[in-house]
Amino acid sequence: MTGAFVFAPGRRDGRIGRSSLAVSLGDSCPMGIRLTFCAIVVVLTLSLLHGVCSPVQAAGEGGKTEVMPMVKAAPSAVVIEAIGNEPELRRQLRTKNDVTELGVPRVTFSQAPTGSYGFIAPQPLGMALVTQSPDLILERAAPAANAYEIHKLADGSGLVVGFIEQSLIAQVTPENRPHHLRIALSSNRSDKAPYIAAVPLTKLMVDRMPVLLEPKNAKGPVMLEMDLQGTANRKSVPGLQ
Repeated sequence: MTGAFVFAPGRRDGRIGRSSLAVSLGDSCPMGIRLTFCAIVVVLTLSLLHGVCSPVQAAGEGGKTEVMPMVKAAPSAVVIEAIGNEPELRRQLRTKNDVTELGVPRVTFSQAPTGSYGFIAPQPLGMALVTQSPDLILERAAPAANAYEIHKLADGSGLVVGFIEQSLIAQVTPENRPHHLRIALSSNRSDKAPYIAAVPLTKLMVDRMPVLLEPKNAKGPVMLEMDLQGTANRKSVPGLQ
């Protein structure tokens, strides 16, 4: 049995015209074999055309397309460049970060809903950051007047909230920040640190515990010194597993 198969370009809309397919198996080939061969060729041709056209049609019709997974970037530091009372500054920062109060009295950061905020006492926070503990325990109500506020953003990343000096504002912004920046983050507003800021947990390197700004006042404001990195470089981050 001898024969030939010829495929010529068809219609522009992706359909096969009558003149697009030509099959010749020779006059001596039985009719049953001819029909079977033609059916196989048509099925394979339609499958090929469907595979080529489908992505274009899906994109044109607003359908979903396959994309490569994206690596989530660490969030940027957030600063409110305004002076005011502490409750008002906290309210402004929560609005900017789009977070609301936790719905339960206590929960680990990893289990807390996205778009929420909670509090943690200075010592547990310092210990978790220094030891790179796998999680943080957040409380809906501040356990102490000098507790730190933690924001869990919509993408699941975490920010620790505190107060900084005016000289640090320009340095913590992404476009101006050095690769390594030593900062002091106070738990509460003061005349020395009047600006509220939120810095990403994934970019913090902490090597010491928080210290009291008023040694004789155990419930007074504390300060946490840390290195703010230009990029996320920690494999184990509290609350981010």
